[in-house]
Amino acid sequence: MSKVEQALKAANETRALRIGSGILNEVAGLFKEQFAGKKAIVVADTTTYRVVGEKVEAELRNANIELLPSFVFTDSDLYAEYSYVDRLVESLKVHDAIPVAVGSGTINDLTKLASHLIGRRYMCVATAASMDGYTAFGASITANGAKQTFSCPAPQAVLADIEIIKRAPGPMTASGYADLFAKVTAGADWILADWMGVEDIDEKAWMIVQDGLHDALSNPEGALAGDEKAVSQLIEGLMLGGFAMQWSKSSRPASGAEHQFSHLWNMEHHLHHGEHISHGFQVSIGMLAITAFYEQVLNTPLEKLDVEACCAAWPEPDLAEKVALDMFAGTDFPNIGLQETKAKYVTREQLAVQLRQLKEYWPEIRERLSKQLIPYKEVKQCLRQVGAPTEPEQIGITRKRLRETFVRAQFIRRRFTVLDLAVRTGYMEKWLDGLFGKGKIWEITD
Repeated sequence: MSKVEQALKAANETRALRIGSGILNEVAGLFKEQFAGKKAIVVADTTTYRVVGEKVEAELRNANIELLPSFVFTDSDLYAEYSYVDRLVESLKVHDAIPVAVGSGTINDLTKLASHLIGRRYMCVATAASMDGYTAFGASITANGAKQTFSCPAPQAVLADIEIIKRAPGPMTASGYADLFAKVTAGADWILADWMGVEDIDEKAWMIVQDGLHDALSNPEGALAGDEKAVSQLIEGLMLGGFAMQWSKSSRPASGAEHQFSHLWNMEHHLHHGEHISHGFQVSIGMLAITAFYEQVLNTPLEKLDVEACCAAWPEPDLAEKVALDMFAGTDFPNIGLQETKAKYVTREQLAVQLRQLKEYWPEIRERLSKQLIPYKEVKQCLRQVGAPTEPEQIGITRKRLRETFVRAQFIRRRFTVLDLAVRTGYMEKWLDGLFGKGKIWEITD
């Protein structure tokens, strides 16, 4: 049984996934198999409708599936924002057709949440290997200024035609490759959380997303060039990441501190040359930053950690909450720091237990982290080969802002990551000083 077949058995939302070359003509058969007797409506944007959506409509129509006029987003600045969900919901409410999302991240997430809100399942036709959200539980949508993951089921069926996906624009493939690479640092964060008694590793989810991950990342140049095997491995790896999230009903298997960088920048409405940066490109820089940060961690003798000093420096709840409120004062998400800080705050007694465990088992933890992580220079080379950004300036982030992001990102999610380790051990500034400054990875001159 293949990894996909095994993962599909573990999934409780997606019932069918077809990956192959030249299989778009199977879309009607897959629809009939999963939604027998139902009407269909294609949901797309202007580009995906022109490139793939019209062909999907033709296949459905030729199979005598009743079709409603397609819902096509024509907005030039379309992104995963709640007002677009509302628009799609209003359209879907007037009929009972099954949405067929034709697109990648934005179209899939908008359709996923809109379908859920009207109590309907949907199908997805993937158009690019650009992210892991196709088969993921939940939709990542910006609402009220904050990037949020809304609970909603994954598509009931997904079709991924490699012939279509390998012709997607290079930046989309690079984006997906970076998103898949982020499972390396996300896994390291989960290892830390598990060893410190914060969140146990779910072995089933771990196996789904981590087994075969390095193979899927092994040919960045081939993925960019549209090599069929490399693209197939990439899209399969991304689908597996989604299945792991389905299984665990959480993004934990696929998302760590590197994603918090991206989410924060979205919440801050970051644009580069007036345009939104793709999720994968933001994650590319976030993942590189966290990889470099981990190298600082691994070079620190935490077996000598002064637990008593750490606990003495730990703020009381009132002070911690004030710092969290002050962190985002003046933004349009002023309370998120307070909300997430309160959710993951531990007492000094609880902190002492966590840090003593860290100190006692640091050699074993360090060894496992070392096996999980890939060296910064190697990560950077792979990202460069696939065409993903490797310097913060490439996505409009200054080095000063990148350093600030390490601190600010820790406040926006309750998930335990290496950033929380830095705060609880008191090493945040020391580790950042090892990355920013004269002769360091990111020299700040202003």
